[in-house]
Amino acid sequence: MKQRILAALLACLLLSGCAQTPVYTAEEEVNGPAVAYVPLDDRPDNVERVQYLAWSLGYDLQMPQADDYRTRLQGQPLNENGTQYGDRADLYEWVLAQEEAGCDRYILSMDQLLSGGLVNSRSMWEHESVTLSDGTTLTEPERLSALLETLARDGNNQVWLLDSVMRLAPTVGYDHWDLDGYNALRAYGMAGRPVLEGEALTVEAIEADYRLGSDGSQLSLGEFGLEEWEVEEYLSARSRKLELAGQMMETVTGDGYGNFHVLIGIDDSSEEDSIQKNEIAYLCSLLRPGDALLSGVDDLAFKAVTRLYLDEQGWDGATATVRYYGGTEDQPACAYDYKPLQEIMAEHFDFFDLQESSDGELQILVLTQPLDEAAAQNYCNSLVMDLRQCQIQGQPVIVIDAGNGRYGTQFHEMLTEQTELGGLLSYAGFLDMAIVTGTALSHGVARYARLEAGKPSDAENRAFARTLADSILKDFCYKNIVRDKLLNYIRGDLGANPDNFWQPETNRNAIRQMLEREMEECTKPVIRNLESSNMAVVPHPAPTGDRIGWGSVLLGNYRFPWDRAFEIGMDIELGAFTAQHKGIYEMYTP
Repeated sequence: MKQRILAALLACLLLSGCAQTPVYTAEEEVNGPAVAYVPLDDRPDNVERVQYLAWSLGYDLQMPQADDYRTRLQGQPLNENGTQYGDRADLYEWVLAQEEAGCDRYILSMDQLLSGGLVNSRSMWEHESVTLSDGTTLTEPERLSALLETLARDGNNQVWLLDSVMRLAPTVGYDHWDLDGYNALRAYGMAGRPVLEGEALTVEAIEADYRLGSDGSQLSLGEFGLEEWEVEEYLSARSRKLELAGQMMETVTGDGYGNFHVLIGIDDSSEEDSIQKNEIAYLCSLLRPGDALLSGVDDLAFKAVTRLYLDEQGWDGATATVRYYGGTEDQPACAYDYKPLQEIMAEHFDFFDLQESSDGELQILVLTQPLDEAAAQNYCNSLVMDLRQCQIQGQPVIVIDAGNGRYGTQFHEMLTEQTELGGLLSYAGFLDMAIVTGTALSHGVARYARLEAGKPSDAENRAFARTLADSILKDFCYKNIVRDKLLNYIRGDLGANPDNFWQPETNRNAIRQMLEREMEECTKPVIRNLESSNMAVVPHPAPTGDRIGWGSVLLGNYRFPWDRAFEIGMDIELGAFTAQHKGIYEMYTP
């Protein structure tokens, strides 16, 4: 009865197009081990896509109520706690309640628990005490210590702590920061600082060098168009965040914390000797075996869920063959990453226990930015031809689009017209390039490990299909086509701000209706491909077996997280799986 009611409710929401919160049918519910999860914020990469991934591995992901971890931009309605950020008291008590109830798996965003979310962590320049429901007031260091100590008392707990290196500038449209302030502070943050090493890497020494250039002289604020109060706020926020991260690392280094794992992401960086460099080196010096500091922040939960599963399965690792197309793998994937793409790949290989090999179990195909613009078509052709061959041979394939928009829509069109999208292990290309490697590898490795463990359940396969469809549809259809149309409509026709529909007050219903119309048209060829695709249910399927056919794919309940055009959320309803399709373009003809 429950499933029929939820299914009917979802159908109504899909028809009306007016719902504003995710609704999932009962078939996605799993009865496996519970994982208590405090997300970074309420964006899709930190909520529904983490749910999909956890469900696909048999985990029952438990989360606080959405208002407790929601971020509101400037001028938007406040949360129930009267702020623009998450409720740190509620979240602290929620985690303790999960422990009291017997939970023994945790994935916890420290940015959310300590600062109310990623965005607010960049703007909170003073330590702020929190008052709990019983009237107890705790300072931030007290609350951090109490939380970790409580979870450490149960030796059966497995705890993943997620944190981030503060990015080079705060968020546009939050607090009082605008684009000019962001650009000025990012330039200031990117300027070289004295490089500290060894015993000199202390919080105090790092903070003392915040205002110094690489030659040791004082940086001129006028050169960057900044005022003293702006820099003071910015540096105080950095200090607060670094001090709390240092306390966290020093705590888990003590006895009794062997079941704690730390994963730190680097947010909006550069290759320069920037203000982040000493912070990164300091945190790296405190990492224990099994901890990691990697590029990307919005993919942290993906990586933690996958690593939790791998450890519990006794994962022995896998070999992988990596092929690059585009010729710029020796450069950062974008201006906001801190190392060349090949090095970022290598760091993630270490984290997931992957060994590069010329004849690997996994095939990883990576499109980079084009070294030669005139050869862009050839780069795409080569990858697509290799992908087709891998799929014909039944090889599990991960595809990473690190082209940073340089190929327009041609690469996506070729994949849609010539390959079986639903047969991929994973795909990533949407949003920031700094997270595509971690997103694609975490999802691909997780699926491969799940297949190795035995045939997944129907619910696990549906969850996997959703995360793959979500990634492909948003990247192919929204990022490079629909979003551009929306930006022109919002700026031109509505005279509004695509980065915040509340400043000025905007007809949000009109924007959503246009999104629905454009997505309905743009997604048709991609959905046709998915509905004709087959999904492997074993690690290395034979050409005429070991696969199930995708059923129907229906999208609805479109929404704009944070009421801005940058990204979208949507519900994905799947029809029943079928017998194996003959295959797109007769790929599996005996």
